[in-house]
Amino acid sequence: MNPDFLVIGAGVAGLRAAIELAEAGTVLVVAKDSLRESSSEYAQGGIAVALSDDDEVALHEQDTMFAGDGLCNPAAVRTLVEEGPAAIQDLIEWGAEFDRDGNRLAFTREGAHSRNRVLHAHGDSTGREIARALYHKAASLANVTFRSFAAITELLVSDGVYGAVLDEPIHARAVLLATGGLGRLYLHTTNPEIATGDGVAMAYLAGAEISDIEFVQFHPTALALEGAPNFLLSEALRGEGALLKNASGERFTEELAPRDVVARAIVNEMRRTGAPHVLLDLSHRGEQFVRERFPRIFETCLRYGINLGRGGAPVAPAAHYAMGGVRTDLDGRATLPGLFAAGEVACTGVHGANRLASNSLLEGVVFGKRAGRAMREAASRPAAESAAVSRTLPPPGADIPHLMWEHCGIVRAAEGLQQACEEFESLHATVPLLIARCALARRESRGAHFRADYPIKSDQNARHSIIRKDACVTFA
Repeated sequence: MNPDFLVIGAGVAGLRAAIELAEAGTVLVVAKDSLRESSSEYAQGGIAVALSDDDEVALHEQDTMFAGDGLCNPAAVRTLVEEGPAAIQDLIEWGAEFDRDGNRLAFTREGAHSRNRVLHAHGDSTGREIARALYHKAASLANVTFRSFAAITELLVSDGVYGAVLDEPIHARAVLLATGGLGRLYLHTTNPEIATGDGVAMAYLAGAEISDIEFVQFHPTALALEGAPNFLLSEALRGEGALLKNASGERFTEELAPRDVVARAIVNEMRRTGAPHVLLDLSHRGEQFVRERFPRIFETCLRYGINLGRGGAPVAPAAHYAMGGVRTDLDGRATLPGLFAAGEVACTGVHGANRLASNSLLEGVVFGKRAGRAMREAASRPAAESAAVSRTLPPPGADIPHLMWEHCGIVRAAEGLQQACEEFESLHATVPLLIARCALARRESRGAHFRADYPIKSDQNARHSIIRKDACVTFA
């Protein structure tokens, strides 16, 4: 229980880091509740990579920068797209089975991509397939062990991070946070139950810097049906020709525009018509095509009485992905010695203000590997005597999801954000408070952050927000 390296999170980023670490010492991979439950498991659409004959790394870089709306870290983007092809080859070598046209890899297109560059597996189960391949590879390595815990609450800190408190204190040379996202803070979300922002909270309370946390991506098309979960209807549906229509059957937006644009267009159409949703319609492709190309989505919708091959599905936006998180360099190093982060919990600046579709799985494997490689250099850290960082949880019954949806949702304004700050502070709600504070401080609209009172993007504000414990929001 005192490994050389502690990896908190068993999704794509954590598993890829564990594989990289295995040759350098013992690795303990831990997850909350279940080792096989992560946001990676729910990533349907695919993984973006410049591998097709008509694609180029430079085009993938250009599309990522465009989607990021002026806030991407160019070095991070270049790292992602240049190291992406080799990362895919590793996955294939370890048994990941991507869909093919004959012997060739099959690519599709999603929003804001200029080429068909999105690989998929089993139609619409790409994240699950990648996680499966990585888990089997990691589990085959003698130095890697796995454990699940009911709660992962705090980091051990003494001149840097030297472990974490799970059911008991665990000491390690270096700690990687790969805890995924925070969508469950919102009333409507595509995220699993475990996506509650734990990693960001732990890092912040330990003294690490958090960056760009106000940028939360709302996926435009989640199933909006009473009694059904906000199941994600992948952007790949629109990549295959699905249309967005209002109740009158009229199209009202460009389906493959960046996600923030499409999400706001849907919200505006819902407000204009008073309808609780719009329709996503792929029925013109026929039932056989939809069933074969999107088997998981097709069967899930059918379970709730919707046949995607014969008519449209009711959809509305839902919280989906956090562009911001624990501030790191390109090797996953946080601003506290001994602490690393990779995947959705981290912020390298690769996504800017709005993530390009299907770049998240690629980020996990590319930066998970880089973080693992950097962690191998961590010096042995003595088990210093130090009190754990206390983590105050919101009181039972606090209606944080409703507050987040109302005040920190798709459209924001100063009055609501200020109210959110006051309420979250009284509730000791760490991550909601960080989002509200940074959203209030960013007086412009950019990417996934839209201020009704500051609707214009400001070139002077093309900077990253930074917040740390007991300090105000700054921009750099």
